[in-house]
Amino acid sequence: MAACLQLNTKTFRPVVLPNSVPKFSAAKASRIRCSAASPSKRYSITLLPGDGIGPEVISVAKNVLTLAASLEGIEFTFQEMPMGGAALDLTGVPLPDETLFAAKQSDAVLLGAIGGYKWDANEKHLKPETGLLKIREGLKVFANLRPATVLPQLVDASTLKKEVAEGVDVMVVRELTGGIYFGKPRGFGKDENGAEIGFNTEVYAKYEIDRIARVAFETARKRRGKICSVDKANVLEASMFWRKCIVEISSEYPDVEISHMYVDNAAMQLVRNPKQFDTIVTNNIFGDILSDEASMITGSIGMLPSASLGESGPGLFEPIHGSAPDIAGQDKANPLATVLSAAMLLKYGLGEESAAKRIEAAVLDTLNKGFRTGDIYSSGTKLVGCKEMGEEVLKSVESQVPAAV
Repeated sequence: MAACLQLNTKTFRPVVLPNSVPKFSAAKASRIRCSAASPSKRYSITLLPGDGIGPEVISVAKNVLTLAASLEGIEFTFQEMPMGGAALDLTGVPLPDETLFAAKQSDAVLLGAIGGYKWDANEKHLKPETGLLKIREGLKVFANLRPATVLPQLVDASTLKKEVAEGVDVMVVRELTGGIYFGKPRGFGKDENGAEIGFNTEVYAKYEIDRIARVAFETARKRRGKICSVDKANVLEASMFWRKCIVEISSEYPDVEISHMYVDNAAMQLVRNPKQFDTIVTNNIFGDILSDEASMITGSIGMLPSASLGESGPGLFEPIHGSAPDIAGQDKANPLATVLSAAMLLKYGLGEESAAKRIEAAVLDTLNKGFRTGDIYSSGTKLVGCKEMGEEVLKSVESQVPAAV
């Protein structure tokens, strides 16, 4: 049985929906026969390729995930469903009911990327990004884990000086289903002077802050025991409340060192001295911005995975990069962020540590051999495309010995 929030050892009961059969006829499910003689574990995975480079990187990640799992006696059933712009073109909505149904019924969800110029002029409810917000809300995945690690093989790819970037290992724990992205009231209107306005509401309930705080503290415990809570408590009431709740929860974790930082200072410090950070916990909008900033310290957003977890039900795993429509279909995409997202799926979504370590070790081995896609290429390395990078990772999956647990 899949386990969610493997920050503790609790497991959950799968979400059970009313008996019904999804109507989406274009969905395709394929049974992957693993190389292990008799698979001891079976899981169902919903694949959401999405738009742009999404289908390319998902294809690579699926193959790597299948092989790594098979070597550990694990078998997958994959079901591919439309989401984002692809779903808009096919069904008229960015997240069809059938897609959400399939996602809820699976053990984990692997997402590629969504969006593109084609749909930029659409009304908000018909934008691909609305589908992303809706699936996060539908799966109730409130905790977004975004690691930003500067790998030794890629330290020269960072735009920061080597002595600043070397050794950076930050985990951003972002609250994902509350705050200004979901708060009400929101919309358009006119002020008391008749001027047109647009407005959103930054609002958090105590339980929303408490649960993300506990995830962050548990994460910090498994890392270096330091946590920095980022807010704007000198200006925003919602942030004042955020800090109050974080301080209260911190009393449950006396072994974790806690600090607080205003978001503008945090943005500056991430560039000035990123090694001062271990685990960062923050709200939805600040986490969105800071995790993207942290990603560039590593050299490329194409290297960074993420995991979105809830208290029960399947987790959502995705690279943090976008759909990159400018290079879609040209075999130029870096699939490693999606491959590493598959590793997070195994580790955090299914509790399959050994299979996850196979993938992580294979990525490092491939980089050690000098293979690079365009975004991380440097003189003296071998430039390869998305497919070839995937093939090299597959070779390493079988040969690389995973690190000891």
